[in-house]
Amino acid sequence: MLTVAIPATAFGTNCYVVAPSEGEECLVIDPGFGVVDRVRETLAQHGLRPAAVLLTHGHLDHTMSVTPVCGGTVGAYVHGDDRYRLRDPRAGLSAPMVAMLQQEFGPAFQWQEPEVVHEVHDGARLELAGLSVGVRHAPGHTEGSVLFDLDGIPQPVRDAGSDLRATTFSGDVLFAGSIGRTDLPGGSGEAMRRSLRDVVLATADDTMVLPGHGRATTIGHERATNPHLQGL
Repeated sequence: MLTVAIPATAFGTNCYVVAPSEGEECLVIDPGFGVVDRVRETLAQHGLRPAAVLLTHGHLDHTMSVTPVCGGTVGAYVHGDDRYRLRDPRAGLSAPMVAMLQQEFGPAFQWQEPEVVHEVHDGARLELAGLSVGVRHAPGHTEGSVLFDLDGIPQPVRDAGSDLRATTFSGDVLFAGSIGRTDLPGGSGEAMRRSLRDVVLATADDTMVLPGHGRATTIGHERATNPHLQGL
């Protein structure tokens, strides 16, 4: 599986481009601030064609570039409970945050809703770009946060002899050594605890985790070491 991580220019968000191999259709996951040019460069470098944009949730740091990446023809996929955030994700930001972003990005800090949006639900199986993507609803960071699950692991990891068998894109549900915050609008500590217990901890240990922020990890490592998963 070809997997390229592209760091955003704000908030340390990880955008991912995923394809079965070079020269194929691909998925773009969580295109945040300032990634459009680098996504296009990645597509050109590997001969890829975007088939869909997957959003682990609707926060602006994960969706800022969704419309230019979709380009009016490629669909964006988001859980129904976060669909409203794509109408204008700036609406949930504080006035100081909006002012900071306008100062930082100027005219680039504009928003246009994607033309094609598909709502996903818990347990869905998306057949896109030659990949089979499972959807698991994991609210807590936002109402519509999800994990996207794929069989297989990135090619370099497999080539290194890893015994990992699957990959989950965890958005802001699970990080290496931490979890997403729950104190923003739409967040819930109680919902997050349920998601960690019933969704994250139900995942096989031999699953690679590619989070929305920070470095990659595995479910086995997080089960053993992440303090937020202990005692659930």
